[in-house]
Amino acid sequence: LHHPRMKFLLLQQKYLEYLEDGKVLEALQVLRGELTPLKYNTDRIHILSGYLMCSHAEDLRAKAEWEGKGVSSRSRLLDKLQMYLPPSVMLPPQRLHTLLRQAVELQRDRCLYHNTKLDASLDSASLLLDHMCSRKQFPCYTQQILTEHCNEVWFCKFSNDGTKLATGSKDTTVLVWQVEQDTHQLKLWRTLEGHAYGVSYLSWSPDDTYLIACGPDDCSELWLWNVQTGELRTKMSQSHEDSLTSVAWNPDGKRFVTGGQRGQFYQCDLDGNLLDSWEGVRVQCLWCVSDGRTVLASDTHQRIRGYNFEDLTDRNIVQEDHPIMSFTVSKNGRLALLNVATQGVHLWDLQDRVLVRKYQGVTQGFYTIHSCFGGHNEDFIASGSEDHKVYIWHKRSELPIAELTGHTRTVNCVTWNPCVPSIMASASDDGTVRIWGPAPFQDVQDVDSFSENCNSMDS
Repeated sequence: LHHPRMKFLLLQQKYLEYLEDGKVLEALQVLRGELTPLKYNTDRIHILSGYLMCSHAEDLRAKAEWEGKGVSSRSRLLDKLQMYLPPSVMLPPQRLHTLLRQAVELQRDRCLYHNTKLDASLDSASLLLDHMCSRKQFPCYTQQILTEHCNEVWFCKFSNDGTKLATGSKDTTVLVWQVEQDTHQLKLWRTLEGHAYGVSYLSWSPDDTYLIACGPDDCSELWLWNVQTGELRTKMSQSHEDSLTSVAWNPDGKRFVTGGQRGQFYQCDLDGNLLDSWEGVRVQCLWCVSDGRTVLASDTHQRIRGYNFEDLTDRNIVQEDHPIMSFTVSKNGRLALLNVATQGVHLWDLQDRVLVRKYQGVTQGFYTIHSCFGGHNEDFIASGSEDHKVYIWHKRSELPIAELTGHTRTVNCVTWNPCVPSIMASASDDGTVRIWGPAPFQDVQDVDSFSENCNSMDS
């Protein structure tokens, strides 16, 4: 179909190159014997014939707006011709580069331990070897054991900016640790005392100024600490019968919701004043959606419901067949990670309201265990377990990629540092908090770490 056009472009180049070389007779021959018989674009042929009058090469290049003989005018010609060639005849421009980039992306997607920022450029990738991250860069190795608590440690949570870790224990204290910027070592920074029932849940305010601590089922008090000053800002209790075992901050940082086993939950301000309450719901765990209006609550009917405080509507989002002991939501608000009694860890899509995956390996009875999203891009999931281990899964895969040993009793809670994807903490009934990080002595050339079995974990 485009044959005359392609022929025309080629002959035009031939004609101009003859002219530039001063071979006027040959040029004339192309014009008369080859271009004109095409009967294609006669206007252009008239213009071309005018170039016979040019006195020298510079004059020709200027009048014809042409780069002259050589690589660049011929490449340009090739690009034009390519428009008329199907890809089966000639590779589209940059095709190889595109294919290589896709290959590198796919390799990274399939890499179980990929836990660093994706670099989309090809320069950072070797094409000689398939992309593989070593397990040695992954938080599989005990970096530190924090032994300052003197009883079971029930909860741990990194601050939103990743610079602090808060741990809550049966020993009536909350300890706040500072994460050293360079070494990522933790140092005890503050001790918050007086939680007679022990601390089983902690929540940082969005700006990390405040920390709320809740206790176990028989605790009716909630403590709101100013972490920066170490002062108690509010201590609230609805009634002695009510338990306040769970809490979640509103994204505005000015309100929070709390509730427990007695059948209602509350929205309060920073001074503990009641703004709203929702009757008849026994909640295990709470979460505020980023829209600032909706609260997700898991209840004793083995479901998570969404409650809208503005138009006072509620709806079912998740229904499980066993009690939901705790849950957490991904940063983008799309996925929920549930710890389900006797079933382990389940991943739900909140938007489509479907169960996406059941992660295998973890031992879960009727204890409350807290799992978490983590790693770069929240590509990973980690959970404690009653078999004393920490389990890590790649979000897409139901089998664990790592089982971390070292704790000697149930691991109650795991938290992944939101700003340092290679650091994770776990809290256990053995009274310790373990900080997990990359292998202490890393050999950059070491690629054979893949031959290690995932389960032979170094404690």
